[in-house]
Amino acid sequence: MTRPRRSLLFMPGSNARALEKARTLAADGIILDLEDSVAPDAKATAREQIAKAVAARGFGKREVLIRINALDTPWWVDDIGMAGKAQPDGILVPKISTVGDLNAVADRLSDINAPASIRVWAMIETARAVLDADKLAAASKDSETRLAGFVFGPNDIARETRIRMKPGRAAMIPMITHCILATRAHGLEILDGPYSDISNVDGFAEECAQGRDLGFDGKTLIHPSHIDACNAIFTPPEAEVAEARKIIAAFEKPENASRGAIQLDGRMVERLHAEMAKRTIAIADAIAAMGH
Repeated sequence: MTRPRRSLLFMPGSNARALEKARTLAADGIILDLEDSVAPDAKATAREQIAKAVAARGFGKREVLIRINALDTPWWVDDIGMAGKAQPDGILVPKISTVGDLNAVADRLSDINAPASIRVWAMIETARAVLDADKLAAASKDSETRLAGFVFGPNDIARETRIRMKPGRAAMIPMITHCILATRAHGLEILDGPYSDISNVDGFAEECAQGRDLGFDGKTLIHPSHIDACNAIFTPPEAEVAEARKIIAAFEKPENASRGAIQLDGRMVERLHAEMAKRTIAIADAIAAMGH
């Protein structure tokens, strides 16, 4: 099933009002957070509130993820225990650096008999994770890992590598591309990290468009005001969808059934364009089904 992931919004688990508001927002997904946005003395409360919110459902077609605390903290085991009972669509694990980290999460989920429907998303936030992105993505071949994709974490990577975060992210593009190639090689999804300068509307739009053009499936967000622009930028334009439908229709004609390339409106179109067109149509149809 093709699922739109244009916009996934982080919501602090310690804020009950935010958890309630999450059910009404036009984001494709909600990430209920136990990590960065929650103070140490509020972790237990946040865990309880997220458990209640997820159990109550009411998120409609939005994908619901729970971001647990990192594996080097005292909280992650309890976080996974709660998630296993609450049964979100997935858990997002920060600072995954090795296949051993993925296996530790898998073992814990297995120990608590968590439903197979709960998928795992790995945050790529360390130099080691970027260097070993292919190894991490390849671990998805072991179904026990439940790995669905990556979330690229530019801020933590910048802190660890000393790369300066500047408009355009030129210094980080090789790392981004490396991670995108790793996910595509293994059939996984990948989401861009959040944009921190909330009030810079133009800067956000530019980074969204850059992320789309680099090949990200969508973007994680830290403020609801970014949802509409993000959705618009990651939605295939109507003209592109119409062209995709035209390509599919042309290849479905009996006379083109065995042809690898055809002429369409004065240009050559190959079977690979038809495969790309199918993806465009699937995403457009899935977005329309979201109803927002």
